[in-house]
Amino acid sequence: MQTQSKVTLSTVTPFKNKLNSPFTKKGITVLQINLGKRCNLACTHCHVEAGPKRTEELSPEVCEQLVSLIHKFPEIKIVDLTGGAPEMNYGFKPLVEAARATGKQVIVRSNLTIYFEDGFADLPEYFVQHQIRVVASLPCYLADNVDKMRGAGVFDSSVKALQWLNQLGYGKEPNLILDLVFNPQLPTGEKFSLAPEQTNLERDYKMFLQEHFNIVFSNLFTITNLPVGRTKMHLERRKLYTSYLQFLESHFNPGTVEHLMCRDEISIDYLGNVYDCDFNQMMNLPAKNHNGETLTVSKLLEADSLDLISEIQTAAYCYGCTAGSGSSCGGALL
Repeated sequence: MQTQSKVTLSTVTPFKNKLNSPFTKKGITVLQINLGKRCNLACTHCHVEAGPKRTEELSPEVCEQLVSLIHKFPEIKIVDLTGGAPEMNYGFKPLVEAARATGKQVIVRSNLTIYFEDGFADLPEYFVQHQIRVVASLPCYLADNVDKMRGAGVFDSSVKALQWLNQLGYGKEPNLILDLVFNPQLPTGEKFSLAPEQTNLERDYKMFLQEHFNIVFSNLFTITNLPVGRTKMHLERRKLYTSYLQFLESHFNPGTVEHLMCRDEISIDYLGNVYDCDFNQMMNLPAKNHNGETLTVSKLLEADSLDLISEIQTAAYCYGCTAGSGSSCGGALL
């Protein structure tokens, strides 16, 4: 595990100053949709600030536009559904079914515990029916650490959910992919660290979960805690926000830039606004066309093109995706 090196910077270098060329999109192949902020959990590290008291979610109008977008653009290969708990928010099943009907892979970013809430017990079987790729948060394989980040009892519920998915073939059959996500513990002092090396940590996860719970899964993704949402608030309360950004900048790896998720995806919020990534969405940094106008799903449909973004919008938290081995919704980049 990498630990903090001495940083003498008094400020954080603007991210775009680190780049040797204009930061532009490649062809868009991933459509990530945040269906809303409704969630049955309120995790301490949640960059969306989702929770049981949030009510914001996709509207029928925007859902119809997104279904049209999915049908209209065959270059979209992956529809990545997130939240909140995406399964709780309006439009989840219509978007799944539109994507599968057009031959696209569907990813659901699931907190696992949602299957035990009233009205959601059908989800695991529904996932099998539509061969949805499940990417599930399990920030540690130790119960105390998980419950500290996500709430009392979450680890036990997650274990039961993973065993349920295994019984249905997830993590075993090639078309039923079950991935887990690791997040580091939030720092309480200036001894910062990046996530451990992904391959080695995946081996440790697999050995522990198999031995103790007879759980198998496909891949482990390590994701850096970006200073956005509740993570940002946590750092600010402890006066660690700037020093954490400096730590991330000090570990900037230019080799990650080519592989960043924002290069080939667009992120859509529950209002239909377009962003370069989910983190920009949470920080209200919208994607813009060559005229500097912000984009919406309806504008993409009207233009009959996904390639309207002139340059990817950046901020200091982009150092979280480019530190060390890199970080993305699909784990380490290198």
